[in-house]
Amino acid sequence: MFLTILGWIVFGLIAGFLARAIVPGKDDIGLLMTIVLGVVGSAVGGFLFGLFTVGLRGFEPAGWIGSVIGAVIVLVIYNKVTGRKRRVRS
Repeated sequence: MFLTILGWIVFGLIAGFLARAIVPGKDDIGLLMTIVLGVVGSAVGGFLFGLFTVGLRGFEPAGWIGSVIGAVIVLVIYNKVTGRKRRVRS
């Protein structure tokens, strides 16, 4: 049980860091928020990816891709809701 939870935390951390690298601009969120973003993004991505494919993918490459896509979606929504990364128009 402990290793499963630890695995999801590490999985979420990696997915969160990849999402932060993909979304342009600087994100001023800490390590804990990156983990939460990645875990929630993994759940969202896994759910959405599971709708289009046959079930959940887990630690397969398709599962990683779905998790990162979900984390990017969650990060963009988080930035919109919190008002971060507002672009200054010239």
